[in-house]
Amino acid sequence: MTHKSRKPYIAGNWKMNLDRSKCLDMVKIIKSRLGDGNDREVAVFAPSIYLADVTAVAQGSPLGVGGQNLWYEENGAFTGEVAARMLREVGADRVLVGHSERRHVFHEPDEWMGRKVRAALDRDLLPIYCVGETIEERRGNRTDRVIKRQLDAGFEKVRPEDAHRITVAYEPVWAIGTGETATVEQAAAVHKMIRKWIAQRLGDEASQITRVIYGGSVKPDNAKQLMAAEDIDGLLVGGASLQADTFIPIIEYDAR
Repeated sequence: MTHKSRKPYIAGNWKMNLDRSKCLDMVKIIKSRLGDGNDREVAVFAPSIYLADVTAVAQGSPLGVGGQNLWYEENGAFTGEVAARMLREVGADRVLVGHSERRHVFHEPDEWMGRKVRAALDRDLLPIYCVGETIEERRGNRTDRVIKRQLDAGFEKVRPEDAHRITVAYEPVWAIGTGETATVEQAAAVHKMIRKWIAQRLGDEASQITRVIYGGSVKPDNAKQLMAAEDIDGLLVGGASLQADTFIPIIEYDAR
């Protein structure tokens, strides 16, 4: 159950899906259902090539729009990469860092993560920093060790005063796009561990401010149960965020 000081956060990661028209249609539908956004934060992470159009359509609403990745340098010979300032220039206000697909498909190392998070914060982008273990690591009882290592890397340059701007997403790698979902008990235990780690690293006040959200085969039929768990402050949604008839019920997880 989300602490009263932490606004629930529902985010859709569209990955390399949808075309321009479908992206804009989704934004229009989400906008029409959001209201003033006072009771929850909602964001979409769109393919970078569509970000300018998506942010233009999202204007005038509380819907946040983010990039799916960034590089930590401001300029330079980094073919194919996007700088934090570039995301800001096209209207994005947030960014994903360290998603498991970046780590495991594109082999991004832990050593990059702290610099990416800092680059985002320094350009007023709100980072969602993703952590999670593989099935082999879970079966080997290494979940806590792996996630603490990832947290050490990502929070290397984070200061206590940054706590209200950073979100941690726990995404067990074995539950992303597989149809498998960590049980509420499994997810809640890891979220509790992450919050304890943040308290040790940045202090108790920071740990109460920082949101920790869950991702991994989130669907309309498990969203409410996940959101009822202590220390789960929101959801990072993949496949179910690609269609309004599955994403809207997740956004409205507490609707009667």
